[in-house]
Order: sequence, then C-alpha cells, then structure tokens
Amino acid sequence: MKKRIMIIILALCAGMTAKADEGMWLPSLISQRIADMQEKGFRLDAEDIYSINQASLKDAVVLFGRGCTGELISPEGLLLTNHHCGYGQIQKHSSVEHDYLKDGFWAMSREEELPNKGLTVSFLDRMEDVTDMILKGYDPKMSEEERVGLVKKNSDALISEATKDGNGLRATVEALYYGNQYFLFVYREFSDVRLVGAPPSSIGKFGGDTDNWMWPRHTGDFSMFRIYADKDNNPAAYSEDNVPYRPKKFFRISTRGVQEGDFTFIYGFPGSTREYIHSEGVRYIEEVSDPHKIALRTLRLEIMNRHQAQSQKVRIQYSSKNANVSNAWKKWQGEVKGIKKMKTVAVKQEYEKAFAQWAKGTEYEGLTDRIAALYNELQPYSFATDYYSETVRTVELANFAMSMARLFVTKDSVVTFDSAKASDLADAFYKDWYQPIDKESFVAVMDEYEKNVPEGFKPAYYKEMMEKYGNAAAWAEDLFGTSLFADESRARALTAEDKAAVLADPAVAFFNGFLKWYTSDVQPHTVRINRELDLAYRDYMRGQMDFAEATDGPAGREAFYPDANLTLRVAYGHIKGYSPADGVYYTPSSTIKGIMEKDNPDIFDYNIPQRLRDIYAEKDYGRWSDASGEVPVCFIATNHTTGGNSGSPVINADGDLIGLNFDRVWEGTMSDIVFDPEICRNIALDVRYVLFTIEKIGGADYLFNEMVFAE
Repeated sequence: MKKRIMIIILALCAGMTAKADEGMWLPSLISQRIADMQEKGFRLDAEDIYSINQASLKDAVVLFGRGCTGELISPEGLLLTNHHCGYGQIQKHSSVEHDYLKDGFWAMSREEELPNKGLTVSFLDRMEDVTDMILKGYDPKMSEEERVGLVKKNSDALISEATKDGNGLRATVEALYYGNQYFLFVYREFSDVRLVGAPPSSIGKFGGDTDNWMWPRHTGDFSMFRIYADKDNNPAAYSEDNVPYRPKKFFRISTRGVQEGDFTFIYGFPGSTREYIHSEGVRYIEEVSDPHKIALRTLRLEIMNRHQAQSQKVRIQYSSKNANVSNAWKKWQGEVKGIKKMKTVAVKQEYEKAFAQWAKGTEYEGLTDRIAALYNELQPYSFATDYYSETVRTVELANFAMSMARLFVTKDSVVTFDSAKASDLADAFYKDWYQPIDKESFVAVMDEYEKNVPEGFKPAYYKEMMEKYGNAAAWAEDLFGTSLFADESRARALTAEDKAAVLADPAVAFFNGFLKWYTSDVQPHTVRINRELDLAYRDYMRGQMDFAEATDGPAGREAFYPDANLTLRVAYGHIKGYSPADGVYYTPSSTIKGIMEKDNPDIFDYNIPQRLRDIYAEKDYGRWSDASGEVPVCFIATNHTTGGNSGSPVINADGDLIGLNFDRVWEGTMSDIVFDPEICRNIALDVRYVLFTIEKIGGADYLFNEMVFAE
C-alpha cells in the first residue's frame, strides 16, 4: 500500500513540473538547460545565447514598448516586430487621407521614416541573482510589512547603483518564485524609434478576430521600425541629428525553411503566467471570472463591429480599441476550454492531496487548505473587481473626464490648470472617440452590472443613480447629453475657473462615485487577502520544489521555471503539428494557397490586396516559394509562450531567424496556467513571407541590402 501511494505521489509531482518543451527559462541560467537543448538539436553554446563578456543573441532582442518583443535584423538598427505590436503607432499616423492601416506604409528613404512619440525599446544589459543582497538584514521574526520595507530599501539601493551612469540605463528588481528569489535586470532604453514599414492590415491583420488564436493561420503579422541613437551610439531623445543605432548583435536571416521536427527556440519577454496556482484559483478562472468577462466583452464588440462596418472613419478610430478588447476576449474562451479539457482543477486537487500527505509534520502542513480558504474569502471581492474593470472602467467619456479633472491643482487656495496637457489629452481622445459606441456600450454593460453584481457590492452612488433614472438607458441619456466633455469645444475651452463645474460634471461624478466605493469597500480587502495569498504562495512554491526534490531528486527541483513577469526568457521546442480533436490533425505550416482559399472581397478581414491576387494568379513568387511551389506563410511549434512574446524571434538550431512569434493556438491558451505538450502550440510568421511581402507588396526590397542572409 505504501509503495502504491508513493507511485501516485511521484506521478502527480511529475505532472506539476515541466514537461517536454515546457518552460520559460532565464537566459543567465541557460547553461543548466543547454545539454537538453543540444540533445534536441541546438548547435550553439550557452555563451552564444547569453553573455555579459561578449556579444550574444540577447543583444539582438528588445522589449518593444511595454508589452511586446522585437529583434534587430541589420547592423543599422532595423527592427522587426508584429503588426499588432506596432498597430498603435500605425493607427496614430493614419487618417482618412493617409490610411496606413488600410494601405500599408513603406518608407523609401531614411527621411521618410516616421517618429513615434512615447515609444521605447529596451535592451537587457545584464541580469543577476541578487537574492542575498535583497534579503540582507532580514530576520524571520520580522513582520511581512517590515520584510516588504527591507526588500524595497535594498532594491532601491541596487537600482540606484546599477543606473548611476545614466545614459539610458533603467533597472528593476523582480521577485521570482513568489519572492523566494530576486533578480536584478539592467536595461538600456532608446526612445527615438521610427516606423519603417508595415503591410496593409489586409495582410498584417488578415483573418482579423475570426482567425485570432486559430490554426491554420495566414496572417502576415509584422511591422518594421528603426532605432536611432546619438552620434556616439547612445540613447537620445528624437533629433534629426540622430543616426541609426549600431547594435552589438543582430540576427542573420535563414531562408532555408522549416520542416516538422526542426529545433526551434524563442527569445522574448513573456508577460504573465500562473503555472503553480492552487486549484481554487483555477476554479474561479474557469467557472466565474472568464465566463463573465467574455460575456461583457461580447456585448461591447458587437456594438463596435456594427458601427465600424458602417463608417470608414469609425473603423479607423476603433481599430486599435477593438483589437485590444477582442484579443483577451477570445483568449479567455480558449483558456476555459483547455482548462476543462485537461480537467485541470481535478488534477490540481489530486496533486494537493498528495502534497498535503507529504507535508504532514513539516512546515508546509495545512498550507493547501489555508490557500483554499483565502481564495474562498477573496472570490466576492474579485468578482466585484472584475465587474468594475469590465464595466465602469470601460466608459471612455468618464475616463477622459477624470483625466481632465486631475489637471486642476489647488495650492495655497490658488487653482491652476495645465492647459497644455489638457490640449494633448483632448487631441488624443477626440481623434478616436465616437459617442454612439461609448453610449451604447455604457447601457449594455451597466445592464449586466445590475443583473449580476450582488446588492451588497453595489455602491451607494450607483443605487442613487438607478433610483433617479430607473434604468441605464435613461442614465446614459443624461450623462452623455449634459457632460461638458461630450462637447469638444467646451472641453477645449476649460480654464482654472471651471474647476467647480468640472468636479460636478456627471461623467466625473460617475468615475468618482465608483472609484471612491472601490478604493474604500473592495480594494482594501483584495489587497489584504492577496497579501496573505502571496505570503502563502511563497511557502507553497518552496514546498512544491521540496516535494519534487523529495520524490524525484535534484532534477525535480530543476524542472521548476519561474512564472513569466515580462523579463527576458528562452523557450525551446520543435516544429510540430497537433490534433485538436479525434480524427483531425493539423500540419505545422501554411502557405499562400490558404490565403486565396479564404479570400473574400465581401468580408473586411478576408479582403486581400488586389496586388496579392495578381501575384498568385501569375505565380510571381520570385525566390520565396518553397518545395511545394507555394509561398510559406506561418508555422507552429511547441515553444512555451504567452502575451509579451508577440514579436519574439523564432530561431533555428544555428541561431538564425526563421520567423517571429505572434500567437498561440486557441485550444492551448490555457498554457498560462497548465501546459499540455500535445496541444499547446505557438504560432509564428515565416520570415520568408515577411521578405516576400516587403519585396512584392511593399516594393521596399532595398531593405534587403542591410540584412545578412544565412544561406
């Protein structure tokens, strides 16, 4: 009997640690994985991936903006990322007269490259385990508040020391494994980043929301930028005197193509995963949070889509907003499906039982039950937060009104108003705001708020408004009809003397009414409970590692990779198809033939440029066709990715660029919580389709002159 129990424990423990091709590994520690990588086909060394003594592949990878990845593909600062990562910049440069979303954009000279205010890219200079330094002075008798204060003090000191030379340096200290380990990350940030090229959205966003998260995929999801620096190659604010940045390293491009079974690895900045959470956390996501958020976003998307279909101007205005809303909406649907299919809650419950049995008599005894109790206490506050975020915070007019209200400052009884900042906010808001969408969305989501939020979690302000108006529709008529911020000319005419009128404005009152309730009645509880959860998870994470080591030796502990937190990681795997259902198998690559099969001029997302139809009819592929005679478009692999990996370079066994990551398959989006090597696949754009589009669609093949090709 004892032997049987141990076998069960071993199996469950193995199920909770990294499986084949699973993992987001720290580059500085990649030497611990390099033997496995080489066994699977990789032909370089750990120093080629990450080094602080010589140029390495890390020096060709950037954090693009605040949530994507990009890669350098020339010695002249030319950068490749996803179309959807550059979408906001493309949209800002677009107008009805110059619709770069619809028509694409290609700079035919350096002078035509477009600057992007506020856009930054960051190179990782180095990363370092600083756990001992961060916890220097720690005493187990300290309260958690004292520990937090100590960590912040020591972190600030390390960051100050790491960035003392200035020159674009930025540093962060990040907690890994729920605070069991700390790493210092030092970056060099560049702010002069210019748009070089982007295909028309009919290529870069081909398939739109219909194909998002799906396979087979035929989306040419790329855009191109260039990093500029001062004459000494240092970060500098935008200036006409700046010159293209000269990188330490850039990727050679392989046009040899990919075959099923080929080794692949991805270098990038995955955003967030929760691989080690308790079953109760997963249950809330599966049964409560995701279904409600999906329903709310469905309503908003239906409204946006209807209005966008009726007006080209509105289509441009809401293109980026629609994409932002729909991305998570569809991801959550796949996530729920995957969690259910893998019976994740039940599997984790069995693991927790095994862990609890092993933990008897140790410091971890009773830990899983304590975590479950905390989740049960947290759930109603999490639900209230979900609804606050997906309803109240989605009202565009209220968010803008509050941003303007915050520009009034009273000091020594004198009121000032930042009119320059107000003008900038107004420019950005009114350019992309369409009142009918915002107003209809308000009614739709507030109706759901009324139906689904428990009475005890509805603010007094909300109850007063519903008593006054009777329903959300009447409320909307008054709010959108009387708010001064609904009138652009009135909003732009504001002065310091208008403070009282602004604070009394119904849009400001709406924002404040919910905010005050949230910060007083909800947030303190979520902060307190989550702080307790974080503390419990610190122990649970350490306990899971100890459990794995007790059952599987040192290899058990080494199988634990840290959750993603938008720091640089390596994920490796191989080109492989998958079976989403019985009797169905998806091959791992797609071609231009599939684009033509989907082509439909009557459907916006599938209406390709006529130029592409002509090329296909003539088979004018040039050097970009594969062995089948077609142009390759996308491929899938087993690399473990998530949001933030968008734009990440997909690299072959020789370290050459073969594609760029842009998505995951819908059936595998639960990989943020649980990874299944049989079904989880990342979707990448084949670099050959990028090059084909640059040449044949954009006519910008002059860019090839600064690239280096591996074959």
